[in-house]
Order: sequence, then structure tokens, then C-alpha cells
Amino acid sequence: GQNIANMMMMMIQGESTMFLRLFQLLLLLSCTRFNDYAEASTTTIINVWPKPRNLTWSPPYQTTLLSSSFTIITTTIHRNKHLSAAISHYHTLIKSEHHHPLVPLRVNISKDLPPLQNLSIEVVDPYAGLIHGVNESYTLSIFSSHATLTAQTVWGAMRGLETFSQLVWDCPRKIAVGVEVWDFPLFVHRGLLVDTARNYYPVKDLLRTVEAMSMNKLNVLHLHLTDAESFPLVLPSEPALAEKGAYAPHMVYTPEDVKTLVEFGLDHGVRVIPEIDTPGHTASWALGHPEIVTCANMFWWPAGSDWSERLASQPGTGHLNPLNPKTYQVLKNVIHDITTLFPEPFFHSGADEIVPGCWKTDSTIQKHLSNGGTLNQVLEKYINNTLPYIVSLNRTVIYWEDVLLDDTVHVASTILPKEHVILQTWLNGHDHTKKIVSAGYRTIVSSAEFYYLDCGHGTYVGNNSAYDKQEDGNTGNGGSWCAPFKTWQTIYNYDITYGLSEEEAKLVLGGEVALWSEQADASVLDGRVWPRASAMAESLWSGNRDEKGVKRYAEATDRLNEWRSRMVSRGIGAEPIQPLWCVKNPGMCNTQHSV
Repeated sequence: GQNIANMMMMMIQGESTMFLRLFQLLLLLSCTRFNDYAEASTTTIINVWPKPRNLTWSPPYQTTLLSSSFTIITTTIHRNKHLSAAISHYHTLIKSEHHHPLVPLRVNISKDLPPLQNLSIEVVDPYAGLIHGVNESYTLSIFSSHATLTAQTVWGAMRGLETFSQLVWDCPRKIAVGVEVWDFPLFVHRGLLVDTARNYYPVKDLLRTVEAMSMNKLNVLHLHLTDAESFPLVLPSEPALAEKGAYAPHMVYTPEDVKTLVEFGLDHGVRVIPEIDTPGHTASWALGHPEIVTCANMFWWPAGSDWSERLASQPGTGHLNPLNPKTYQVLKNVIHDITTLFPEPFFHSGADEIVPGCWKTDSTIQKHLSNGGTLNQVLEKYINNTLPYIVSLNRTVIYWEDVLLDDTVHVASTILPKEHVILQTWLNGHDHTKKIVSAGYRTIVSSAEFYYLDCGHGTYVGNNSAYDKQEDGNTGNGGSWCAPFKTWQTIYNYDITYGLSEEEAKLVLGGEVALWSEQADASVLDGRVWPRASAMAESLWSGNRDEKGVKRYAEATDRLNEWRSRMVSRGIGAEPIQPLWCVKNPGMCNTQHSV
């Protein structure tokens, strides 16, 4: 009886082995897909985007398999839920991605190396908060038997996890062995502005954008939450603003939505900075509080008037009235609610494009002017009544550059304390960056000439005769004030500290590409942003020059093709930068063929 039992056990074990081998074969087949680019060429270049500051992978360029039981572990005892969330996210991504490079890697798969079992993470300070200037450095080492990731903070560990995920490819999953990475960013502020007021973006699309930002090591989502067109943010103390100012009841961001977005941002190492643009760009406020808004609901450029006599710089008129005490009652409620909803220490208060014609329609302001007062004094009153309150809530205030540099309406630098104020530049490129830092202010660069993602799509105003030209096709840069379209190479090659002294350059915190949404919504979000934002991400993380100081945009083209492909496979609808023919024919899509 025992012999029969042993024979049965051997048969079962044999069948189990057979089934296991069959399962492995099926797994291998499931990993196989037709690769149209496999015969094009091969490479030993590991593609990590953004390119790390220092990455070495030495011959013989070995790889091993990732174990089927691969895990990510921490050697640091912690209770940081954001680190735990990041580990869970990357563990799932690494185990499921099966990325196939467009150009296969020419590597040696060593049969002598065991599968990689785990990645161990050590975080020196697991409770450092995600604030401006937090340490994002990390070191990553991948050995034949194990891999280690060391970071000063959780946020550096997240950057290292992203790099590790990009070093895994194919199916069965392979991992490069003998890789050493030492990495940290050039600029601490690397952001994307999304305008949620001109057109509404559902929360799910903003969450996907945050995930894509984390893939690219961007760390700031700047939400331009309100503008003349709509007020979609639900505020407990001022519910009428969204009730009447949003496009529709479902086109709002509730406190629960904000909490979801902020927490998701923290799970991915992305800060969320709120902007409430005031005192201009506030036509939508008039629907809930008409008494505090001047020139509300008027035609923006009266017929027969000069541009200097306009009431707004685009359709949608309305400025908050700084001479009406009720304005500050509403504003303090708004500011208090926003600082409660958004824990971020930076608060963006706008202050761009003050149009004199709008304020001049108000009788109180007219009386002030007739008594010898100026519009600069009106703006000064506004700043003096809001800036100290925002600062009292432990916030640093960001304004658009206009508040200091506008030719017509601005305030003196004495009104804007440098320790509490950051100026974001968007006009005149390097010239205005220089003016801001020369005055001693910290700055965030969003130059329209380089970083505006909406440019080149024409104007959105109707009845425009510029488009009715049968003989002359020139419609004035396509009717777009900031044309042409900003290509990824334009963005990549922009040097945001160009022409600055070493001390002045220290005041440049970083940059933001901006998606203004007059002609954008969720349907075009991914393609309008990616991979152009990826270009800025690398430029601000590790620079746009090689070790010899030469611009590396030619070399970056092949890598960005690969990275764009990987983003698409991860569910990000990034637009292509070249025909796939260019991938199959390396070097043939350059402007001149190099011998």
C-alpha cells in the first residue's frame, strides 16, 4: 500500500512539474508580442527619463531576471503612509508593466546570476514633509543578488523608485545589473500649471496628470482654480461663489475632491499649489457677490475704442473693488477656506493683468482718481489688505510679475516684502527674469515664449476677419498672441538662468510649463501636456547639456521617443514627436547627416 502511495505521489509531483513548465511556457508566450522595431538597431543605453545626474552601467552590461516573488522592503522603521502607498504603487507597476523598448537593449543575460529578489529602501528622515526645497536626492545600486535604494527623505525615495521602475523591462522581466545611480535635481521647483477655470477638468484627469508628473519627477501641480469664466471651487464659508460661478453643478471641486487630489499628490511626491487669481480676472465672483466686482458682465472691448480703453484683455470682465470694505470680508473667507483645504505653504494670489478701464467704471474709484489718487494706490490698498492676512496663515505668497513690473498699474517693491513674496514671470523671457532677481526677489519661470503649452492654436474669439484672407495666408501668427507652438525642443533648450550672475541664479527656484485652457479640456489634456512637459522635467532635473557643456537635444530625441512610448503604455496619451520611421532609422531624421 505504501508503494502505491509513493507512486501516486510521484505521478502528482510529475504532473505538477509538467503543469508548472506549461504555465511558464504560457507566461513566456503571453509576454511575446510582435516588435516592429526589433530589427532596426540595438543599444546598450539605458533609458531613464529624466536623465539622472550620474548613472553608470559598465561592461559586460549584464542583466538578470526579476524574481516572480520580487518584493520592495524598507529597512527603516516608519509609519509614513505616503511611502507605503508609493511602495505599493511601484510594486504593482513593476510586476505588471512588461515594457518593450522600441530599440532593444544589446545586453548579456547571465545564466549564472540568480533572479533579483528584492529592493531594500533606507530613508534617513522618513517624516520630512513635502515642502519647497525638501531633499529629493537618492542613490540606487543594483547588484547581482540584491538592490538598495537610499534617500534622505521619503520624497527622494519616490524619485529613486521611479528610476528603478524604468530599469526593468521586457517579459519575462529583466533588470540591469551593476548599475549605480547618484541623483538629485538642479532646481527644487519643477511644475505644471493647469487652468481649471476656462474649461473644467474632472478629478480623475487631474489624478492621472499627477501620476504622469511623478513619472517625470515633476513635483508641483499649480492649479489656476478660478478666473473670469468660472469659479469651480466649493468653499464652505462662501458657497455662493461656486453655486453661481461654476459652469454646472457637476463641474465643481468639493472639499472631498481637494482632499483626494492633495493626498494623491503626497502619495506621488507632488505638491498642489492653489491659485485664486485676484483682483483682476474675477468676473465669475460677480454672480455670487455682484456688489464687490467692478465692470461685471460688460463687453470686454467696446466697439470703436482703442486697446488702451478695453475693459479686459479677453472676454469676461470684472475686477474686485479694493475700495469696497465688503471685498475684504469675502476675500478673508475665501483665503481662510483655501488655506484650510490646501496644506501647501505656498499660496498664489494672482495679481496679473489689471486693466485700468475696468476699475474706472466704478464711481468710488472715479472719485478717488478725481481727488488726485492713482490706480497704483488702489492696487496698493488691495495688497496691504490681503498680503499680511495670507502671511499670518503661515503662507508664502506668489504673485504674477505684473504686480511689480506692469507698465500701467503696479506697486512699489516696498509693498512686497522679499521674505514673504515670490514673483512668477511670464512675459519678455530672460529680460523680466533678470529684472525680478536683480530686485532681490525669488522667482518661478513660466515664460510664455518658451513654457506656454497653449500657444499656436489660434485665437478663440469669434468674428475674426484675420482668418478671412484668400490671397494672403498670413493671419498674424495664426491669430495666437504667443505663437508659435512651443515644441519640445524649444522647451528643452530653454535656459531659465541665462544672463544671470551666480548670485542672481540662486533666486531662480525653478520653472513651470503652463496649460491655459481657453482651448483645452480633458479630451486633449494628455497630448497637450506630454511629452513637452517631460522636456522641461529633464532640463530642470539634470540640465540640457552633456558633461562637456554641449546642448544634448539631439541625443535626447531618441530617449524621448522611448520615454513617450513607455508613458503611452502606462496609460498617458502623450503625443508622438517623430514618425516611427525615425526610430527604425537612427540618425536619418536629423537636420544634417553626421559622418
